[in-house]
Amino acid sequence: NTETHRGPDLVQWTRHMQLLEQAQGQLTELLDRAIREAVQSYPPQDRPVPSIPSDSLSKTREPSLGKRKVFIIRKSLLDELMEVQHFRTIYHMFIAGLCVFIITTLAIDFIDEGRLMLEFDLLIFSFGQLPLALVTWVPMFLSTLLAPYQALRLWVRSQAGVAWTLRVGLGCLLLAAHTAVLGILPVHVAVEYELPPASRCVLVFEQVMGGTNGEGIRAPSFSSYLYFLFCPTLIYRETYPRTPSIRWNYVAKNFAQALGCVLYACFILSRLCVPIFANMSREPFSTRALVLSIMHATLPGIFMLLLIFFAFLHCWLNAFAEMLRFGDRMFYRDWWNSTSFSNYYRTWNVVVHDWLYSYVYQDGLWLLSGRARGAAMLGVFLVSAVVHEYIFCFVLGFFYPVMLMLFLVIGGLLNFMMHDQHTGPAWNVLMWTMLFLGQGIQVSLYCQEWYARRHCPLTQTTFWALMTPRSWSCHI
Repeated sequence: NTETHRGPDLVQWTRHMQLLEQAQGQLTELLDRAIREAVQSYPPQDRPVPSIPSDSLSKTREPSLGKRKVFIIRKSLLDELMEVQHFRTIYHMFIAGLCVFIITTLAIDFIDEGRLMLEFDLLIFSFGQLPLALVTWVPMFLSTLLAPYQALRLWVRSQAGVAWTLRVGLGCLLLAAHTAVLGILPVHVAVEYELPPASRCVLVFEQVMGGTNGEGIRAPSFSSYLYFLFCPTLIYRETYPRTPSIRWNYVAKNFAQALGCVLYACFILSRLCVPIFANMSREPFSTRALVLSIMHATLPGIFMLLLIFFAFLHCWLNAFAEMLRFGDRMFYRDWWNSTSFSNYYRTWNVVVHDWLYSYVYQDGLWLLSGRARGAAMLGVFLVSAVVHEYIFCFVLGFFYPVMLMLFLVIGGLLNFMMHDQHTGPAWNVLMWTMLFLGQGIQVSLYCQEWYARRHCPLTQTTFWALMTPRSWSCHI
């Protein structure tokens, strides 16, 4: 009976939270109206107070209460769903799939080689030169820890005169050095030492996170800033809601699940992708072969999407949140129920969405005086698409703007075409169909380009040769 009632209880809890958010928005509007009336009721004696637009408070540099991220203690959605036996069975099915991959690998090795041994060549290659990546990560982290913090402390000491000018100049030098360390050092190490993809991920995530950490106008305390650098959010607050204790068994479980996802991804790539794309450059190009490769890559592509989501957005972030007693675990929402791409983009990665909304969308509206919301939304898509493309380019070691085109062009159009007014199961099926095809295109084209660059190395290094996809011309 307990399991039977948990499903309706979860639905009632979700509706209750939606009602609370609506009530919060209404209270915010009442507060804004009260502040406007209070300001206009007491004009100065020497000059009248100019009229305040109805939405002026939401256009200021510091957003109003209703527009700011509110942190509360709450579980991740998957942790709540795991309490329902029916959903746990789906989780067990994915574990069974991993067991099937392991059994298949052992059976093939036994038949072909006469021995039972799991080979992790792809895993070993992906994490090659990891110590070098970690050594490079240290100065990057120290730069993020010290340079922005000291620059902000110098900036807030606002006193006119030569001393203030020197402090501002010193702060600018610190930020310039910080930008150089984050922008030049990881690229130099990755290119010079030819780091493999997984080791590059260590550098690019520190590079991107170090560049997107946003602080308030006031100088934070060092302990608060240090906590902010490790806690799973990009929105700075002096304090966050904290849980009373650390569940170390929960931390170990999440790290183990993240490791299992890495092994799962290696099995998928080695069994479903490598045999297909490793020799594709040896065959003559045809539209039929390209379409078939995309269709073949849809299943491993959607598996990779789910594994990345579960490993990073759920396991990794929850493990760090638990170790730091960070209370707000809403790193994602029910994106799988989305019937529009606008809702999917808002719910897939709440951590990044909150940063884009606070520091790109709201700042864009503020610069445009609250007009042209479409332009501000387009700016969000542009920033997000460029950053995603840069991550792919850095990790894979080549420029092939598949992600940029899918995210900015196709995703942007679908965001405006499939809006929140579209509801119903048919729209959810359409969204999942688009996700399957999009993942298939990404996996197919990136795998083809990866092997083409190994089979057909450049004879002459030029800018256009580096920018031109090698898979278009590589036919052995």
